[in-house]
Amino acid sequence: MNSIKRVGYIQGVPKPRASYSNLTRAGDFIFIAGQVAINPETGEIPVDLKEQLRLVFENVKKLVESEGGTLADVVKTTAYLADPSYHEEYDRLYRSYFREGYPARSTVQARLMHPDFKVEVEAIAYIPQGPRPHSGP
Repeated sequence: MNSIKRVGYIQGVPKPRASYSNLTRAGDFIFIAGQVAINPETGEIPVDLKEQLRLVFENVKKLVESEGGTLADVVKTTAYLADPSYHEEYDRLYRSYFREGYPARSTVQARLMHPDFKVEVEAIAYIPQGPRPHSGP
């Protein structure tokens, strides 16, 4: 029987500052809440766009891995960029985390919840429960 599992916090990812879970597992799907660039050790928000992007993608990666998956299991991302001029750098770093055969993706310009946030990314991954088939030597 499938159930719903909500995970508010995992080590190495910022604790939510509002009423939401960092991830929710519903059956074989993992829904990752929008991740923003808060350094989990210091609580600081980097000024640099590239560092914000790196933190956000590392958070997504850690959350997927906490459920036994990899970024190859991500089937959909949604990115919210505070300024459309960030798109080129966002796409460059995105391609360093996700490989050819990319997840489906939406990218939206949005005013984010803190004026220092430049990007927020949420993701959906498909990670079957139970043993996974072996895919290589």
